[in-house]
Formats: sequence, structure tokens, C-alpha cells
Amino acid sequence: MDKSLQFEQYRKEYKEFYFNNYSIKDDDENIYLQYEFEIPGLTKFSPKIRIAKKSMKFKNINTKYAKNMAFHIGLIELISYWKSTCSPKIIIKCGYLNQEQINWWKKLYFYGLGELFYTNNIKTNIKDFVNIECIDRANELEYDKIEDKSSGYIVPIGGGKDSVVTLETLKIDTKKDYCLIVNPKFVTLKCAEIAGFDDNNIIEVYRSIDENLIDLNTKGYINGHTPFSTMLAFLSYFVAYLLSKKYVALSNENSANESNVEGQKINHQYSKSFEFECDFEKYSDKYLKAPVKYFSFLRPLNELQIAKIFSRHGKYHSIFKSCNVGSKEKEWKWCCNCAKCLFAYTILSPYLYREKLVSIFGEDMFEKRDLLKTFLELTGNGKTKPFDCVGTFKEVNFAISKTIQNIEKTNKKLPYLLQYYKDNYIIVDTTEDITMQYDDNNNLNEEQNAMLRKEVFSSD
Repeated sequence: MDKSLQFEQYRKEYKEFYFNNYSIKDDDENIYLQYEFEIPGLTKFSPKIRIAKKSMKFKNINTKYAKNMAFHIGLIELISYWKSTCSPKIIIKCGYLNQEQINWWKKLYFYGLGELFYTNNIKTNIKDFVNIECIDRANELEYDKIEDKSSGYIVPIGGGKDSVVTLETLKIDTKKDYCLIVNPKFVTLKCAEIAGFDDNNIIEVYRSIDENLIDLNTKGYINGHTPFSTMLAFLSYFVAYLLSKKYVALSNENSANESNVEGQKINHQYSKSFEFECDFEKYSDKYLKAPVKYFSFLRPLNELQIAKIFSRHGKYHSIFKSCNVGSKEKEWKWCCNCAKCLFAYTILSPYLYREKLVSIFGEDMFEKRDLLKTFLELTGNGKTKPFDCVGTFKEVNFAISKTIQNIEKTNKKLPYLLQYYKDNYIIVDTTEDITMQYDDNNNLNEEQNAMLRKEVFSSD
């Protein structure tokens, strides 16, 4: 069935989605969060999150602050389940949101699901796609902001080049501060180890998807991209509060602000954008109240600058991964067939092509003729920008042009994709080096800006 018709059918059949309850518990080893969602007449969901305590000194979880944060994690968790039927009403039975909060969440849901709506041909708008109703005003919370006694950092890491650059540039104390990993894999744990963290400074979070959602997905219910980075925002904020850490330093760059569809606000990376970062800061300050500063350390930079800095840190080159397809395998590998792999290969090519890149990826991706369509989409010469965490057209075209120039200086033959580019498009002017820019529109403090500027403008 056409997904747009399916959307209308499900909304008539499943008019309400319930956020029934949540719980927060702990024992000597873990903190447990559990949520209860329901689509009446269809199914129920009970997703779970577990945070390993190890020897870390967590605060008491039985406070109104901790419970409020746990409730908010549920508000972003629910979107993965709501999307199955896109019910026109979300009814919250276990917490309270005022109208300003409801408007904030509707904005996040709408733009965070922009890719899902687009790829499923769903036509809707921010006013009508959902209404949020809270039926128990007794859950309304009023309390003062917590006294600021926090210090230090938590850095979420995902195994890719961006978080590595944050870890190496921010110069955090790996004996006192923490990194945070959701559903750890060998790659992410190894990156943390190389950075200098020992086991008791690695926060391990385990998030499980309810089997009933997987069942709906296999049966063809509505599925697609959700704003996972928002889950990471609320989770890391919650953990920072429990561990009395002042900063949550993300690794989102200014390239994340670019839309995937020309002329429309449809962004695969919406929850990594500067707009969301600023929205989250205002919301958390007003409604979560902890003395935690959530920001992206790499916001002043573009992807090419990050690639340039990363190219200097050879100890991670054989370990890092950012391929979503390969992450689903038992051993995380570069699949070398997706937009994410080709983008990573391209953006690193001015600095590591050819032998080093081939040793990392296992093959020369610029020789793969079947990737031409993806290659053109990355350069802005396709219908849409790939729906993945990839950089801007400007960065990609600059990287390609620079790599072509580097190869031609050696009088070597260009690989297939680069020769195609040279034959059909204009080589961009690389004399104005976009790796020597710095965006002052960011949320870094003076000390953090100084550290990052020093790395950007240091000589190679």
C-alpha cells in the first residue's frame, strides 16, 4: 500500500497513542529506566534503558529532578513507537507539559521526522500532524534550579572521526571526566581506550527496542528515520546531572545544518543542528533545571576541517568506523557501498589518498563505478542529498577538487569517479582554503574556543 494512504488509514484506525507510565530504579550495579507505551487496539511497548554504574558515584535517583529527566527521556523514546501509526493524538498519563513545552516537542517531532515524512510521501504540517494532551495536571513540577557545584566533562562517542577530534582537542582529564557510549561495540570501546579512558570512566548505556516494534516494522507499518541525537541529548544530560558534570560536549559540526532537499526544511541531521542545540539549551535550562551545559564542541567547524584534524591522529585510523550498514554486522566494518562510506572516503582524500585510505577501507572507493549515483548526490548533482550524516556540497566539491589537484601533481592517473567529475563538472577554486575558517556562531565558552582555534590554525 502507498505509504501516504497508509498514513491516513492508520490515523483513522488508531486515533490515540498513550504514554502510560515510566519507572526509574537502581541496584548496586545499574540504573534502570523503563517506559510503557500503547497503541490501543494494536499493541503495547515496554522499551528499556540500562546505565552501568561500575564504581562511579551517581547521585540519588529518587529525586523530583531525576524523575523529571527520566520522564523527558520517555518523551523522545516514544517517537520511535508513535511513528508506526502516526496517531493524531498523543495522550500523556504520567507527566505534565504546559503549552510552551507541547509546542517545543511538536517542533522537535515534526522536523526530527522530516526525512520519514518525505521518504514515505506523507503530506502533513506542524499544526495538524499530532496533538499532545496531558490528562493529569497534578504531575506539573515547580522547583528551583539546582545549586551549581558541577565541573568537568562528559563526551559522547560513537566511533567516528568527529568524537575522536573532540577527545583529542578538548584535552579533558580522562581520569576524572567521562565518555559516554550507547550500546558499546568494540570500535567505540577501543576509541575510548586509545583516548586514555579506563573502564571506570566509560559510561555504558544499553538501550533496547521493544520486540513489538520490530514486529510492526516487519509487517510493513510506517518506519523510517527518527532523531536519535535528541535521545542522546536527554540521556547525556541526565547522566551528567547524576555524576555532577558541568559539560556535555557533543561533536556536531556546522555542516549538520544543511537541508537534504533543496528549498525544504528536511534535514537528516536536524537533531544535530545548531537550531536544535540552542532550542535544547533553552528548554533544559527552564524545565530540567540542572547546572549542565549541553553544546557541540565542533560547531565552529565544517566536515573538511574535522577530517584534516583527524588525519593527524593516526592511532585511530585502523579503528574508527561510521558506516551504519557495517555497524549491524557482528564485526563493525566499512561496507564501502553506502553514502556514509563514500563521504568519509571523500572528505579524508585530500589528506590520506591513496595508500592510507585504501588500508583503512580495504579498497579504492573512487574506482567503484556502481557508486556514481551516490557520488553525484554527494556533490549536489543528484535529486537530493543522501539521507545520511554527510557534509555539505561545498565541502565535498572542495575535497574532490583538492584531491584531483594533488593526484595530477604526481602525474598519476585519476580513478574513475574523479575522472568522471573532472570531465563533467568544474573543478572548484581551492586557493581560498575552507579549512581555515571559523564560525563564531557557537555555544563554546572563551576557553573552549581558544583550544579549538589553536588546533584549526596550527601548522600541519
